[in-house]
Amino acid sequence: MDDISLIIKEAKPLYFARKRRRNAIKSIIATVAIMWVGVLAYNPVSHNSYHYYWDTEFAVSDTPSCIEEMGLPTDEYGLLLVG
Repeated sequence: MDDISLIIKEAKPLYFARKRRRNAIKSIIATVAIMWVGVLAYNPVSHNSYHYYWDTEFAVSDTPSCIEEMGLPTDEYGLLLVG
């Protein structure tokens, strides 16, 4: 029983030091993650680049569509006009 008490007394400071170190690392990682989410959520550059991508990809072009080239009636978007 005395041997177990000595082992516990020896390991106690090491256990609590390791626990403090792990808690500090967890809090630093959580802080960095929260800051990163905040930067991504409120960064206007990322939002503008997203909208810029979709605006340029789906913008109406000046070239005629293949339906219009075949001589079929089309609307202003180059889609087949039914009616």
